[in-house]
Amino acid sequence: MNVNRFEDLQCWQEARELTRQLYEVINQNPAWNKNLLLCGQIQSASGSVMANIAEGFACRSGEEFAQFLSIALSAAAELQSHLHIAADQGYLPKEAFDAIYGQADRTIRVISGLIKYLRTPEPSKTK
Repeated sequence: MNVNRFEDLQCWQEARELTRQLYEVINQNPAWNKNLLLCGQIQSASGSVMANIAEGFACRSGEEFAQFLSIALSAAAELQSHLHIAADQGYLPKEAFDAIYGQADRTIRVISGLIKYLRTPEPSKTK
């Protein structure tokens, strides 16, 4: 697969799906309006995953890209933590929690795989 733009990256596509699912659930439940701080934090975390992948893609070195991916990974973990708060407060039904948390896990796995690849010394990448 050719990767010419950040939108071609599987990790960015997974992060976009994560953000889509999250916004869909928020838009369907007016209870989120009771806690705009949490709502903003969780939306910010999901956007940060996507943005850091895109920003890192524009970097000149693989190590610099891996740093941005690490930040994206942290944002995805932050989002998962916020999901627990949202579920505990009744803003997020169990089915939605499971779906979004699972999408965050998929996103984390793909980002982790790309970080590992980027940090692999060059000669072994060609084997």
